[in-house]
Amino acid sequence: MEKARTQSQNLPEAHALISLFRMCLQVIAPGVILLAEAIVAPRNILKYFGEGMLEGNECEIAYNASLMALLWNSIATKQASLMLKSLTEIPTKPKDATWINYIRCHDDIGLGYDDNFIASMGWDPRVHKEFLLNYYCGKLAWSPAKGLMFMYNPKNGDGRITGSAASLLGLETALAQNNKNIIDYAIAKILMMHGIILTIGGIPMIYAGDEIGTLNDYTFEQDADHVNDNRWVNRPLQDWNTISTLNKTSDSPPTIIFKGLKNMIRIRKDHTVFKDTNNLKIYGCPNPHIFVYERTEGECNIYILSNFNEVTEKLDIGWLHSIGIQTGNTTIDLLTDHPLELINNELPLKPFQQLWIKNS
Repeated sequence: MEKARTQSQNLPEAHALISLFRMCLQVIAPGVILLAEAIVAPRNILKYFGEGMLEGNECEIAYNASLMALLWNSIATKQASLMLKSLTEIPTKPKDATWINYIRCHDDIGLGYDDNFIASMGWDPRVHKEFLLNYYCGKLAWSPAKGLMFMYNPKNGDGRITGSAASLLGLETALAQNNKNIIDYAIAKILMMHGIILTIGGIPMIYAGDEIGTLNDYTFEQDADHVNDNRWVNRPLQDWNTISTLNKTSDSPPTIIFKGLKNMIRIRKDHTVFKDTNNLKIYGCPNPHIFVYERTEGECNIYILSNFNEVTEKLDIGWLHSIGIQTGNTTIDLLTDHPLELINNELPLKPFQQLWIKNS
């Protein structure tokens, strides 16, 4: 819906129409649900679930574009600070609504952040957005990301990012350099990002090709129908040759990624704590590089710890105990089925490592 002299976003008339559609569907097609695709600031996405008299009477599901953007920000900055602030300072969604969580889709990655939150980090919003575009779109020599700029507006610095998850997370660069260390880092980043969308609450969506680490497809540049739309770089045909080798190799990146995601999905299915009942608690971690949250159901508590830095980061045993994480031999990381290993009363997380910690 468009309206003169407005941004044509979150208009009251649009929300009234959505609510009307919802009421009609409940009568004539109660099995149908409404899905919101609103690429706006985090606080504004919640409006599509309904507010005030309309709370719980608009969309049942919404794409979690804010989480997607925040995850990519954390990869580039190697910090979870903006994600922590954004996710803890917006209202909780209604209990009868849920998110679709994803790290990318068939289109582009929009940088829909709350400028006030960015400023509170001590960053200039426009300069920070420019940094992110440069990081992912080949303008910083030290960045491993291989992405392309989409719909850049030089007047306000707005732009979007295209590219496959694997290429944006450094796997394309690592394979070109044949560097095992950065290959391992890229794989760890891919698994960590998907681990968050699988555990933070909602419906996880894994875009086709990401489950095997598919790289950018540059053939669109030779296609007259696609050459002017670089979103086709992350819309490749399925790589059936790679899929056919998954059970024949054990150490190739596609196999490691595929088996890692299968393990995560299996664990998620085995633990009902991961169903979305607004049972999420995000912790302000003393280490800004580590993102920590807890999912709770009855006496079951599972803590997700993710290190966004390229070096090992540590958490003190005292802080772990303060949020309820036990450190005995019976406390395990579900991903490896191994007990936690502390060094000098600190829990180390390797570069881009993720732990799914379950107390005894």
